[in-house]
This record gives sequence, structure tokens and C-alpha cells, in this order.
Amino acid sequence: MTQVAEVMTRGVRSMSPDDTLQFAAQAMEELDVGVIPVCEGERLVGVVTDRDITVRGVAQGLPADSTPIREVMSEDPEVCFEDDSVEEAAEKMQAAQIRRLPVLDEDENLVGILALGDIAAKTDGQDAAETLSEISEPAAPARAGLSAASGTAGGGADEDADKSAGSSRRSNLEEMQ
Repeated sequence: MTQVAEVMTRGVRSMSPDDTLQFAAQAMEELDVGVIPVCEGERLVGVVTDRDITVRGVAQGLPADSTPIREVMSEDPEVCFEDDSVEEAAEKMQAAQIRRLPVLDEDENLVGILALGDIAAKTDGQDAAETLSEISEPAAPARAGLSAASGTAGGGADEDADKSAGSSRRSNLEEMQ
């Protein structure tokens, strides 16, 4: 049975909860990653993703150059331990529908990240395929209506309105011909 320590990525970059959204985004660009662990010392306190920055920060009008990561980060992230089996970690990914897990040592300090790509590249791939299948199952989207953009773009228009709009477009095209 393969352990997480054998396939994880070590030496990952982490950020402080006091770092800004802009600094996190710049680090993500530089490292070509979409998630960065957030630590106080070696202790993991959350993760910040490119989606957190976009949806919880930019979409809400928070200034990227002065907003601390703590305001948008995901706290209490799902984690695994370096001595867990890859199968156990893959099950956690499936249950939480995530592609990356911070990896902790026995003292609960951050020691790496386990990505679905690590599992695919460094194991037989069966766990990765099964995990990806479970992660990729569509979930019902949250429609919190937090911004002006949450109108019909989120699928809120009814079918009759869509059909009527389609009819109007066809009529307009016919008139133009």
C-alpha cells in the first residue's frame, strides 16, 4: 500500500493570513498553481485558491492590494497525513470533491501537498481515475445572489422566456433576409 509521503509534492509555498490577495495571486501566477496553503508558522490554518480570490474577493469588490487572505481563505481545509495511504487520501478527495490535499506530519505541521496529478503520475492511476470521476460529478450550484451578476446568468431564466427569446431571434433573422 502506497503512502502519501511517497507521492506528495514537498517544499510547497505557503502564505500568511496577513498577506494580501494580490500577493497570493502573484505567487499563484509565478508558481503556476491554483491553491496555496495558509500557515501561521508551520501550522496550517487554511488554504486560498484562485477561486477564493475571484469569487470571495474580486466579485465582492474587495481591494486586492490591501485585503488580507484571511478574509477570503477557506478555513479548516480537508487534510491528510504523510503516513496515510494514497487510497485513504483519494477517498477524502472524493468525499470533499477536491483535487488537492495539504499534507501534515505527525505534529500537524504542513509538509506538502497531495494533488490528483501526483496520484496519477506516481501510482498505477486507478485511484486517480476513480477519484476524478467522483470529484467531477456535478453538484447543485449555490445561488446566494451575492452580486448584481447573479440574475438569469445562473440558470434562473425560465424555459418559456428562453423559447420566446429564441423565437424573437428567428423572426428578426427572417426579417433581415
